Amino acid sequence: MHDTLLLFGATGDLAARQLFPSLLHLSVDALLPGGFRIVAVARQPMSTEEFRAWLGDKLAREAAGSDAVAALLACVEYVHVDLADAAAIAPALAGISGRCVSYLATPPYLFVTIAQGLKAAGLLEAPSRLVLEKPIGSDLASARAINAALDACLGEDRIFRIDHYLGKAAVQNLLALRFGNTLLEAVWQHRWIESVDILVAETAGVDGRESYYADYGALRDMVQNHVLQLLCLVAMEPPASLDADVLRDEKVKVLRALRPFRADGVGTESVRGRYEAGLVDGEPVRGFQLQAVKGREPVETFVALRASIDNWRWAGVPFRLCTGKRLAQRVTQVVVNFRPTSHWLFEKPRRERASPNRLVLRLQPSENIELELMSSLAGPEWGALQLQPLPLDLSMEPPLRRRIAYERLLLDALNGNSTLFVRSDEVEAAWAWIDSIESAWRESDAPILPYMAGSWGPGAAADFLRNLPTSAERARAARTA
Repeated sequence: MHDTLLLFGATGDLAARQLFPSLLHLSVDALLPGGFRIVAVARQPMSTEEFRAWLGDKLAREAAGSDAVAALLACVEYVHVDLADAAAIAPALAGISGRCVSYLATPPYLFVTIAQGLKAAGLLEAPSRLVLEKPIGSDLASARAINAALDACLGEDRIFRIDHYLGKAAVQNLLALRFGNTLLEAVWQHRWIESVDILVAETAGVDGRESYYADYGALRDMVQNHVLQLLCLVAMEPPASLDADVLRDEKVKVLRALRPFRADGVGTESVRGRYEAGLVDGEPVRGFQLQAVKGREPVETFVALRASIDNWRWAGVPFRLCTGKRLAQRVTQVVVNFRPTSHWLFEKPRRERASPNRLVLRLQPSENIELELMSSLAGPEWGALQLQPLPLDLSMEPPLRRRIAYERLLLDALNGNSTLFVRSDEVEAAWAWIDSIESAWRESDAPILPYMAGSWGPGAAADFLRNLPTSAERARAARTA
């Protein structure tokens, strides 16, 4: 296990909210190596003592206790440097040695300069590793440029591109469900599955991130990584093993099989939206405010897509992908809708009112799995069988404290396990499909429809939102969250 973590962007929101708390929990559980140290790197001029005081305030809310926080802070030293100046980075990091993992929790435009500075400092020589936060670029051309520049600094086998969704236990359980159960794998194809719905809904807005969102929008920020990762795990062919490259080979095949968008299909295959003022959890919130900038295209905070995978397994099966900000409920779920039975025997309900089987995998706010079957209610007063949906809860009781995604991924990066990280060709294949959507939108002048904050998005997206959580499901999720 590597013993030195260089954390770039150490004063940023991601570091404060996710990375340092994750490191604290790993430290408490004695999962970090002896002599572990953290070199926090950022632009803000401050001393190590000042940074430790700032970080101590951020970690004070954690349940680990003051002694645990003090122990972690003792491992931290701070370096301030202009992260956009590759020539300044090397001398600023002079004297640092050891088995290093450099974590770039920064915007993508800084990736290349930081990597070049690390290279000049000798901190990317084997066995050192480099961890990158998403997004990798903003389109296919920029992703290729970043990948090429990184390739000149170190080998692909030592580059770890993070999508934190892959660190979630429920996402990993999707692999177990698919490939560890004959019952499911036998019907996991177009003959038995009618459609798949992937929903990533957030109640949060983009407050404080307007500048970032102005360059990305929901399509590039969420669909390009989180949503497509879920799609790949649902749709991929069974890998020969769980070896990192074998698994990622199968994901790349799915991305390359996605049918590119065309301008003449935009009206039926996609919906764009942007939230306006409304109510979220009973509280008034303002709409998405974006000052017009010359040369900058308008962006969406909601997107719904109908994706087609052109291969044997998924021919004719629509994948409805939907994500948005300021929606009615925070929920991430995958719903696999099976085809109706070929011959319906029952009077109640009539065939057209019967509910086909569904497999529901929820990732948040709680993690659970349900298989919805049809069960009978005996009706002796009319001498007939009446069927109704019966959800079978397939979830196990979770442990008292389940590791958050970043804890798992930080451990994997320190140990050199790249299974849950994203390879360069996977990033580029995803951007190629996203670019086809952006191009189709521009060519067709696709509108961005308004929707009220706290709603489920534009009315035109109703066809993409066929499997919203019911009131009973919402109540169940609230009890277990």
